[in-house]
Amino acid sequence: MTSGGSDFVHLHVHTEYSMLDGASRLDDLMAAAVEQGMPAIAMTDHGNLFGAYDFYTSARSAGIKPIIGLEGYFAPQGRFERRAFDFGGGFDESSSEDGAGGRGTQSYTHMTLWAENTAGMHNLFRVSSLASLEGQYFKPRFDSDVLSTYGTGLIGTTGCPSGEVNRWLQAGQYDKALQTAADMRDILGPGNYFCEVMDHGLAIERRFREDLLRIARSLDLPLVATNDLHYVRASDADTHDVLLCIGTRTTMDDPKRFRFDARDFYLKTSAEMREVWRELPEACDNTLLIAERCDVTFNEGANLMPQFPVPAGESEESWLVAEVERGLARRYPTGVPDEVRRQATYELGVVIQMGFPGYFLVVADLVRHAKDNGIRVGPGRGSAAGAMIAFVLGITDLDPIQHGLLFERFLNPERISMPDIDIDFDERRRSDMIRYATEKYGEERVAQIVTFGSIKAKAAIKDAARVLSFPYSLGDRITKAMPPSVMGKDISLSGIFDTSHARYGEAAEFRTLYASDPDVARVVDTAQGLEGLKRQPGVHAAGVILCREPLMDVIPVWRREQDGAVITQFDMGACEALGLLKMDFLGLRNLTVLDDCLANIHLNRGETVVLEDLALEDGPAFELLSRGDTLGVFQLDGGPMRALLRSMQPDSFEDISAVLALYRPGPMGANAHNEYADRKNGRKPVVPIHPELAEPLADILGDTYGLIVYQEQVMAIAQKLAGYSLGKADLLRRAMSKKKKDILDKEYVPFREGMRVNGYSEAAIQTLWDILVPFSDYAFNKAHTAGYGLVSFWTAYLKANFPQEYMAALLTSVKDDKDKSAIYLNECRRMGIKVLPPDVNDSDFDFTPRGSDIRFGLSAIRNVGANVVESIIATRRARGRFANFLDFVDAVEVSVCNKRVVESLIKSGAFDSLGDTRRGLVAVHEQVIDAAVELKRAEAIGQFDLFGGMGDSDAVDSGLRVMPDIPLGEWEKSVLLAHERDMLGLYVSDHPLHGVEQLLAQVTDCSVAHLHAGDRPEGQVVTVGGLVTAVQRKTTKQGSVWAIVTLEDLDGGVEVMVFPQMYAAAGTLLVDDAVVLVRGRIDRPDEDAPRLVAMEISQPDVSEAHTGPVRLTLPAARCIPPVVERLKEILAVHPGTTEVHLHLLAPGRTTVLRLDDRLRVTPSPALYGDLKALLGPTCLT
Repeated sequence: MTSGGSDFVHLHVHTEYSMLDGASRLDDLMAAAVEQGMPAIAMTDHGNLFGAYDFYTSARSAGIKPIIGLEGYFAPQGRFERRAFDFGGGFDESSSEDGAGGRGTQSYTHMTLWAENTAGMHNLFRVSSLASLEGQYFKPRFDSDVLSTYGTGLIGTTGCPSGEVNRWLQAGQYDKALQTAADMRDILGPGNYFCEVMDHGLAIERRFREDLLRIARSLDLPLVATNDLHYVRASDADTHDVLLCIGTRTTMDDPKRFRFDARDFYLKTSAEMREVWRELPEACDNTLLIAERCDVTFNEGANLMPQFPVPAGESEESWLVAEVERGLARRYPTGVPDEVRRQATYELGVVIQMGFPGYFLVVADLVRHAKDNGIRVGPGRGSAAGAMIAFVLGITDLDPIQHGLLFERFLNPERISMPDIDIDFDERRRSDMIRYATEKYGEERVAQIVTFGSIKAKAAIKDAARVLSFPYSLGDRITKAMPPSVMGKDISLSGIFDTSHARYGEAAEFRTLYASDPDVARVVDTAQGLEGLKRQPGVHAAGVILCREPLMDVIPVWRREQDGAVITQFDMGACEALGLLKMDFLGLRNLTVLDDCLANIHLNRGETVVLEDLALEDGPAFELLSRGDTLGVFQLDGGPMRALLRSMQPDSFEDISAVLALYRPGPMGANAHNEYADRKNGRKPVVPIHPELAEPLADILGDTYGLIVYQEQVMAIAQKLAGYSLGKADLLRRAMSKKKKDILDKEYVPFREGMRVNGYSEAAIQTLWDILVPFSDYAFNKAHTAGYGLVSFWTAYLKANFPQEYMAALLTSVKDDKDKSAIYLNECRRMGIKVLPPDVNDSDFDFTPRGSDIRFGLSAIRNVGANVVESIIATRRARGRFANFLDFVDAVEVSVCNKRVVESLIKSGAFDSLGDTRRGLVAVHEQVIDAAVELKRAEAIGQFDLFGGMGDSDAVDSGLRVMPDIPLGEWEKSVLLAHERDMLGLYVSDHPLHGVEQLLAQVTDCSVAHLHAGDRPEGQVVTVGGLVTAVQRKTTKQGSVWAIVTLEDLDGGVEVMVFPQMYAAAGTLLVDDAVVLVRGRIDRPDEDAPRLVAMEISQPDVSEAHTGPVRLTLPAARCIPPVVERLKEILAVHPGTTEVHLHLLAPGRTTVLRLDDRLRVTPSPALYGDLKALLGPTCLT
């Protein structure tokens, strides 16, 4: 017998992939196993193999043998039976996780399985997959039929106390327990079925152990001892207890919560396990035997790309060559330029040599199918736009030579890696594309990709506070003390206390709070144990796996219950490592907007616009970009981005591409975005990197004013100046971006030598290198910015040239997001486009352009379903416009004659054009509907009654024809608008804040739109003004009142958290329709919408509000050309309909100038801020 850690192997281990149940992080688990000297360790997560590949690689990296297993859910009643199984009795457990329907009634049992060899591991994949695909009922369940089919290469056990054998023993049914064990032994084969024994000090384990051992002796089943490991160290038991509460949504003080009744579920040492089982040493010996038997290997790097069906007599290679030739003729109808043909031939050679022709055929087929079926496809994203063959095959729509894009950035012949082409589709049709791929390549070969959500720092704190029964406000106070997020990423809790962490200094306030408040310390200590653990599986937003073989033969899969989607159990990294083809099918809302806009143009103007045929030159589009009027323009609609556009004054497609590359943290951190704008507009000179390099780099950096903006430029510089091939230049770029000194020193040698051979001095070489290294880290992929830049140009072109049609499409795309809808409605007002309420005679399903206006769609009305809208539109098209309310009710189908539906139509303004008041129609609509429904039902009966035209139908008819008197009076404006907002979610015909917007703009420093755009960082204190539209009052456990208030301005709404102390001071101001000012701190919880935590609430004096012009005061002596020009610039970037009056102050008199109508503005905090910066804080009167 060996000594130390090699005396025992843990075979029953729940890792962090047993989500919200297993608290064993893989790194911690492997470190502890190494520390104990254990030769092997198993993974047996609950019902899944999510972590199998991760576990395998982690164990091998640690020098430990990985054993791949599963604690599966077994269905004694059969996997297709969706009912509980009655054992006829059972042990009285204090709590259960098994969905038990009563004592002795179980929805499933547990069974431990291990893969003995690679073939067995693949059978385990099949067992796990079928359990989800066919046996899901509370949990994914397999049965004896699945085990009989796929049991080869598997080792199984009687399981934990929740195993079937143990359940029969607990029910007092020894014979059935014996028979079950015999059946399992026969299924898996002699020597492959073990009697699993556990001892965690639990009565349920000890009470039936003798019967279990008796079964083992009767059937000659070998024993195996396990510890049901759920956490790594004994001290982790409390963290695990909290984790169970999170998973079951209970608190620690709940006496009925699911819990483990012992604290022994950790990685015990060999000595501890030997001591527990000193009377049955063979049970420990057999763990070593099983570990010796189990030996699996993952086939990494296999070629599993799908086989593309080619015509008889063709191979994938020959068919790709033929398709490229046809594509060249299609793209270049007047003749293929020599440079293009050379590039296409070169790329074909690389693709065929690397074994990827099938990949390009598959992608081209998907894109072709989309285009043939009216599904808009993006012009290209990522590095694929650098491939000429992608362009000629129709995969992308950018000529890579014309735009200076490089194939090697996409597919480097000197670095073997899978190609990666991501495709954007109209978001409404993405599911159609997945369905097509599934039908084409087989349902068993296509799946979406799993992702794993983990518990982040802030969520860990809030979960810990809730489970420990602390008030919400404590968790909120702790998270508010954390340093603000940087680019959406929070500092970790461990980093807050790690003096070597880069952001340690920012967390002093948090550490002070932790040290001074025991409750805070308890919450944070608990949260540290939770942070980073897996919370739940999700689905990759775009990724789809296509496989040559049935996926179950390669990896495990699972089916999502909500929609039946089949998803891999391995994440994207594991799938790619195993040779599976991953493609991104992205749903891009802006492609939907483009398609809808083109349809709107045809409908409203009778014109047909083909975006792909547009020249990348359009005066109105570039003027719009230069003004920063890019709200709703793809990738360009954020506040800071609009400011950058105004500074840059783009006048070419190259500028659009550049701004997309520069507006990112790296370039902005180096001020490259402002440097580009200043050099472009002559505010700064274009300075060469080094005098020697001015001429050689002119053709590479000329378009970007001497700045390195793109990765392709780094590669081109290495090629031209140092003699690199483009493949080696790409490797150099990658090495530079890693910033590791040893790698950089190694790469510098051939770079310097190459430049020296070409005659450059040491000073020039060193200067260029010192600039290239940091720029390589954040230089962007030009192929991506060019592809997305094309969509940006198209959307800018449409907004500039077809504003009504574009804004209608944009509003339709966000109709379910009331905050964005409000922002775009306000943009329409700023553009002078009138957005009209819905109308039964004029509205279609969605927002629709009507001449120079936009009409709300009927589908936007609350309580009015899609079937009702379609019925109204169909009736109108069949018989013409409705003459009046009675005519409408008489004409529409009975499904539309619903009191709630009709009332919603009235309150939204849909009958306004028919001449009656909303208040009047609400008063009579029930009477009219009752009569109409009675008539329509009588008519329906008459269709099947030969005598339906006789009898008393005239009496029924006359009831509808006599229209009741409709009151003439209308509601007060406030009531009318409140009903309108209730039905549409927005104020449309008017807004209660109209008339006070200038006042609010002068006393606030931030609008709701800026909050939602992310222009302001978390934690910043801002002042926002608007209308209170909702107040949810709540009470803490201590009885204090607090509230969640919805505050709306003309741009949209934001939630304001008003905690007890603030509520006590200002609660009387928080009533519906009150206009208030809130000074508060910005909070962005996880990825939710921003909200404000109120610090001060006040009520402005709206009696001072006026709707007149913006009045500016300026001393006449300051009215000089530079000030006037800057004033014009400021007014021009805030266009609108409000006049501007300039009061020029001179000694003894004031001259009032009414500025040109072209300088009318939209009052806003941003406008007033710009004016105060130029003219002084007292310039507004």
